[in-house]
Amino acid sequence: MMGDAMDVSVSSEEPRRKRGFEQRIFVNRSLTLENIKCFGFDMDYTLAVYKSPEYESLGFELLRDRLVSIGYPHEILRYTYDPSFPTRGLVIDTTYGNLLKVDSNGNILVCSHGFYFFQSQDIHKYYPNKFIQRDDTDRFYILNTLFNLSETYVYACLVDFFTRCSRYKTVQKGYHYGDLFMSYRNMFQDVRDAMDYIHNTGTLKERTIKNLEKYVVRDPNLIVLLTRLKQVAKIFLATNSDYKYTEAMMKYLLESGAKPGQKKPWRSFFDLIVVDTRKPLFFAEGTVLRQVDTDTGKLRIGTYTGDLHHGTVYSGGSSDIVSDLLHVKGKDILYVGDHIFGDILKSKKRQGWKTFLVVPELTKELHVWEEKKNLFEEMKCLDLLLAELYKHLDSGSQEHSDITSIQTRMKGEEEVVFDVS
Repeated sequence: MMGDAMDVSVSSEEPRRKRGFEQRIFVNRSLTLENIKCFGFDMDYTLAVYKSPEYESLGFELLRDRLVSIGYPHEILRYTYDPSFPTRGLVIDTTYGNLLKVDSNGNILVCSHGFYFFQSQDIHKYYPNKFIQRDDTDRFYILNTLFNLSETYVYACLVDFFTRCSRYKTVQKGYHYGDLFMSYRNMFQDVRDAMDYIHNTGTLKERTIKNLEKYVVRDPNLIVLLTRLKQVAKIFLATNSDYKYTEAMMKYLLESGAKPGQKKPWRSFFDLIVVDTRKPLFFAEGTVLRQVDTDTGKLRIGTYTGDLHHGTVYSGGSSDIVSDLLHVKGKDILYVGDHIFGDILKSKKRQGWKTFLVVPELTKELHVWEEKKNLFEEMKCLDLLLAELYKHLDSGSQEHSDITSIQTRMKGEEEVVFDVS
């Protein structure tokens, strides 16, 4: 495992400590760490881990209040964030206002309208084949980041409110109120615009900075990790956040959390720091590379064309510029991020970087596998039993095996697994 490979100080003769689920690392190909010459990190939800549900609750409240300020009914202020409902990876059907949980092929597993969960026969009314075209991005929006959790819940709250409120008449694609019509698509766009507003105006970041202890996990092992990595490789930070927010966050994580006598400037942990990267554009043509005045936070005019200076902070640029400044090739870089599209797929496909995806949801998934492993074993046995029944049958066989009882048992156990996951 990669975590074990990094700890070069541990003797092979010492007993290995069993890692908790949240500390485990999984691989889908062999990776020789000694060949990695450079480690790159995203900041949000990677080096800076936000506390859940406190951070999502903050985002939800800001979104909810913004929607009320632009004209949505004050009654939605009664809603509060419920962390048990949203999860990353859900899909919003902007035509019918439904939230969908689908598998990698587009088959619908779970469907809700607001907080009402449809039974199988209800799902067929909207989706006859219980299937969607995931690449129909005009209609279906995939909520694929942890920042999406709060807007997922806000959207569900809006659908729930308008469905329940007697002042509004529910129709197939939205709601009527007198001569006014509010479509599910318009509601979705309002939520998206509100999300952009609290990010672009800095409202969410300002509230976070004012109470970092409440919203951000400060892990002392982060200092240990970066210190050890820097002894064997180069390290860079590439974040979409601006310099002001990045500095506040990194000071909190790397300076205020340091032990007495070990405190050093946060910028000294990195060989290169790039803010305002605008990923995934950063992994394509990128933007103009500019130097940040770390005293004022303002950008210096003109494109930076010089050599790398340690302690200097840059804005914009591209992944190609990172390779040039650090004198490393794509295959020599291992990049760590939380966004499978913006951080992982683009850096891998366009630049050939090795990638490391942070997936906090795996902790719960692993607990489910551990707690329900007997169920999974039983389902596996039932699957093998089905295979055995059909093993010697072909298109000319006249006999038919009765598999009703097996199908019933499999369906019941699948429902138990879905309930806990």
